[in-house]
Amino acid sequence: MPITHNSPHYIDVQNQSDPIDIAEKDFNDWANTTLQTLKCAPAELSLCIVDASTIQTLNHTYRQQDKPTNVLAFPSELPDYVALEYRFLGDVILCAEVIYREAQEFNKPLDAHWAHIVVHGILHLLGFDHINDEDAKRMQAQEIIILDILGFASPYLHEDTYIE
Repeated sequence: MPITHNSPHYIDVQNQSDPIDIAEKDFNDWANTTLQTLKCAPAELSLCIVDASTIQTLNHTYRQQDKPTNVLAFPSELPDYVALEYRFLGDVILCAEVIYREAQEFNKPLDAHWAHIVVHGILHLLGFDHINDEDAKRMQAQEIIILDILGFASPYLHEDTYIE
């Protein structure tokens, strides 16, 4: 069950893609629950849903990977001395087309996969990564805890599940 009552966080959800079958409230619940579970101070972040072409361009520009991906995270580079009502964490860019395809490919409920990718992207904003096995296990453990709070099963029950 999401823990979003009286949330001190501001989540800006922008859909720059075709309409999707997920409510904006769900995105807010997933993001707020992630931040509250990790006991984050009041924060702001954006979740931006884009098409495959847009995310491929971003992936090529910033990661030198010329292909679409499910999520990219851009942590804020604002210096600490910039006073904001909410600490700006950064932007999570989500690709609806890739997320839909992966949900079908991995035979996952669509909302569960969306929730996983949103949580995954926010964890990147908070400094989590999966460059090495130890960091990946730490990140996956947090994803499992947060997704359980949200009422979703572990996304790692199937060995073929992988997030770039």
